[in-house]
Amino acid sequence: MPGSFSSTLGLQGGYSLAPAPTKTLFAGNYLTFDSVSGGGTFAKQFLPDVYEQEVERYGNRSVSSFLRMVGAELPSTSDQIIWSEQGRLHLAYRNVKVKTVNTATDNVLTFTGSADGVHAIRVGQTIIVSTGTVTVKAYVSAVNGANTEVTAQPYTAAQWPASFVAAVTNPNLSVFVYGSEFAKGTPGMAESVEAGFKQFSNSPIILKDKYSVKGSDTAQIGWVEVTTENGASGYLWYLKSEHETRLRFEDYLEMALVEGELAAAGSDALVNSSVKGTEGLFAAITSRGNVFQGFTGAGSGAGSLALTEFDAILKNLDKQGAIEENMLFLNRDMSLNFDNMLASVTVNTVGGTSYGVFENSEEMALNLGFNGFRRGSYDFYKTDWKYLNNASTRGLTNDIMGVLTPAGTSTVYDQSLGKNIKRPFLHVRYRASEADDRRMKSWITGSVGGAYTSDVDEMNVHFLSERCLITQGANNFVLFTV
Repeated sequence: MPGSFSSTLGLQGGYSLAPAPTKTLFAGNYLTFDSVSGGGTFAKQFLPDVYEQEVERYGNRSVSSFLRMVGAELPSTSDQIIWSEQGRLHLAYRNVKVKTVNTATDNVLTFTGSADGVHAIRVGQTIIVSTGTVTVKAYVSAVNGANTEVTAQPYTAAQWPASFVAAVTNPNLSVFVYGSEFAKGTPGMAESVEAGFKQFSNSPIILKDKYSVKGSDTAQIGWVEVTTENGASGYLWYLKSEHETRLRFEDYLEMALVEGELAAAGSDALVNSSVKGTEGLFAAITSRGNVFQGFTGAGSGAGSLALTEFDAILKNLDKQGAIEENMLFLNRDMSLNFDNMLASVTVNTVGGTSYGVFENSEEMALNLGFNGFRRGSYDFYKTDWKYLNNASTRGLTNDIMGVLTPAGTSTVYDQSLGKNIKRPFLHVRYRASEADDRRMKSWITGSVGGAYTSDVDEMNVHFLSERCLITQGANNFVLFTV
């Protein structure tokens, strides 16, 4: 019996393969995937125009560069970095409290030395005691054995001012030593003063990240050419994801050192995860530097930054290291405030402000985007800090307006080297030795992408770094807050 043949691949719905008599679209003369089970749909009969390249609508999305501009990276072999900074040369004390006033002669003042109760003032030294605008010079006639009290007698007054007597309950006196005086034939100074210094430390933290892709997805070709900020491009989407993971991790390397916090004893982070944290830039300035709050510029004309407010910062810098060149890293509002302040004065020099960094050129000075200026004995160079403007970083919080950092290097004593060395005020220490360099590590595991470390059909790209930020001379930094 001859065989028979049947097929279900015939035309359905009465469609015809015959061409249309006119140049008109009919439902039967083009292909559609509308009825394909489980598939997507092409609502049109034509392929759409596809732009080949991905639109970079956010520009360069990376926010790192701050530490690369102001600091350096140095290796370290320890879990802890310790450095020491010089103390002040002269003896001075704030918030001094009067203990007693000799009512019989009204010319002897006994007061505690400082806020912590210990001082280094010696018998025979001459001191200046002041509160507000009232100043009295006095001779130190006695010091108690615990170095917590000083008895002094004024040179030019028969009795201490009433405002000093009120300081018995209000500790608002300031005291500093300006010299000494001894009578003929008397012994020399009884004690010596040891050099003072401050010791600081910080510890590196370990940062990690990872990107994973299945083996099949590495062969998935897209229609759009993708690019990243590091110049990588291609039609394979997983390449973009890997590159962006790397860029994001590189941003984290800087952001973690800017925002880092030390875990306080008893904190949930320390108790639950045994993390220690690290002291970042903002934390270092807050604890050891200067914080200027509410830098609005009120009182210097409409929309301009008050020079009097800025001068308050200069006066504070005079009391610190008085470093001549400084960098201003500002958010948009703060940067415009500085532009308004400079635009409110005329070209060249007005009121002590010099446009010497513009070569005194009127054309350069009238540029609304000032890059640098000189006020008093200080040079300031201003730049926008993208991290403070980005909507997915500090631009989301708007509580930090900018940072003033000193330029140049500082001389410090390095405990590991045993000598004085010069370092940038801000620099990064990363763990490294002959066995392992943990500055920025990346490696691949799995069975895809050239790695054959397991039988899992995927590629895992790992990133690791161990580092911390050293902020030396934080007393020369200023943090601007809202």
